[in-house]
Amino acid sequence: MALGILLIVAAFLCVAVMSAFGKAAAAMPTAVISFSQSFISLVVFLPWVLRGGRSQVRTGRLPIHVLRALAGLLSQVLYFWSVKDMSLVDAVLLVNAAPLFIGFVGVALIIKPGPSLLANPSSLIALLAAVFSAIALVTVNTLSRTDRPDTILFYYFLIASLATAPFAVLQWKTPEPAQWGLLIGVGVFMALAQLLIILAYEHATASQIAPFNYSVVLFSVAIGWIVWHDVLDWIAVLGILLVCAGGICSVVLARPRQIGHGFWLSHGHGGQRLPDPVPSKP
Repeated sequence: MALGILLIVAAFLCVAVMSAFGKAAAAMPTAVISFSQSFISLVVFLPWVLRGGRSQVRTGRLPIHVLRALAGLLSQVLYFWSVKDMSLVDAVLLVNAAPLFIGFVGVALIIKPGPSLLANPSSLIALLAAVFSAIALVTVNTLSRTDRPDTILFYYFLIASLATAPFAVLQWKTPEPAQWGLLIGVGVFMALAQLLIILAYEHATASQIAPFNYSVVLFSVAIGWIVWHDVLDWIAVLGILLVCAGGICSVVLARPRQIGHGFWLSHGHGGQRLPDPVPSKP
C-alpha cells in the first residue's frame, strides 16, 4: 500500500506540474496547447499501450470512447482557457469541485461571487470544465466494465488529437524555443501522470489511495506561490479545505466500485478519471 500511495502522490505532482506548464503557455492558442497535450501524450503513452500487442487496443465500444474523449477534451480546453486569467490553485480546485454541498460552499468561497465575477468569467469557465469532467467520468465508469485503463487512455489521446488537430492548424503560430519546452512539458507530464496512476492502482486499492488525489492542491498552491507569487487569503484557504473535505467524503461514502481512479485534470484536468483495473479480455 505504501508504494501505491507514493506513486499516486508522484502522479498528482505531475498533474500539478502539467497544469503549471499549461498556465505558463497561456500566450499560445488554446487549441495548440490542447493538441500538444493529447498528441505528445499519445506518442509517449503508445509504447506502454502496445506492450502486449495490438489486442490491447481492441474495443467494441468505440462510440462511448468518442463521447468520453470529447467530454474530457472540452473539459481540458475550458481549463486551459480559464487558467489564463486566474491563479493555478483556483483553476485546479474549481475543475475538481466535489459533488457535495460542502464542496460547493468551498467553491463559493474561492470564486467570491460578486460584480467582479462578471468582469472576469474565468471561474465560471472552470466550473463548466468541471461539468464536462463529470460527463467524462460517467462514460469512463461505463467503459471500465469491459476495457482496460490503458485502452481507455489510448482512445482518449487518439480521438482528442484528431479532434484538436484542425483547430490547432487554423490557429497555429510557430512557438518560440521556450514555448516549445512548455508544450512538450504539458504532454510529457500528462502521460507520466497517467502511467503513475495505473501503477499506483496495481499496488493499492482505490479506497486506500483515493484521498491522496488532493495532494494536487498542495502542489498547486506551492507552484503558484513560487512561480506566480499567488498569496491566498484565509477565505480562500477555508474554501480549499472545504473542497478537499467534500472530495474525501465522497470517496469515504462511495462504494468501492464507484470510487475509481480519481484523476481530475485541472485542467485536467481534464478532467479525467481512470477506472479500476479490469482483467484483460481473451
